[in-house]
Amino acid sequence: MAKTYKAPMFVRAANVMTTALLRAGFKLKGTGNYPMYLLTVRGRKSGQPRTVPIAIWEHNGKRYVGSVFGIVDWVRNLRAAGEAILTRGRRSETINVRELPKGEAALVLREDIKGGNPFARNYGVTADSSLEDFERAVLSHPVFVLERK
Repeated sequence: MAKTYKAPMFVRAANVMTTALLRAGFKLKGTGNYPMYLLTVRGRKSGQPRTVPIAIWEHNGKRYVGSVFGIVDWVRNLRAAGEAILTRGRRSETINVRELPKGEAALVLREDIKGGNPFARNYGVTADSSLEDFERAVLSHPVFVLERK
């Protein structure tokens, strides 16, 4: 049976406040100075829209999101839906979402962490970790590339 992941309680509480601020139109930056967005994805069981605040990083002209707290509900929903709506301020866009394969995800995550991602400890790697360590990390902390529709 697959391991169930949950974000810590303080993160879930902070997400409520962050979501409210983002919905009110505030343009927030997350830890690491990454822009915060609202990610709305169809629930895999309910079919209802589910919204969470996320930080997106850019590398080589592409946008990425990684799951700091493992394979949580928004990750499962994103895998099932393959698309979502990103909202920042008054601007929304529908995006296609593709989970990166292990090797590619490891390279992207390594570049992000070398760039100073403060959540590296959650992934169990450091900027000096081997590529194999990053490949193990992305098995339980997937990375997605976000593409315009």
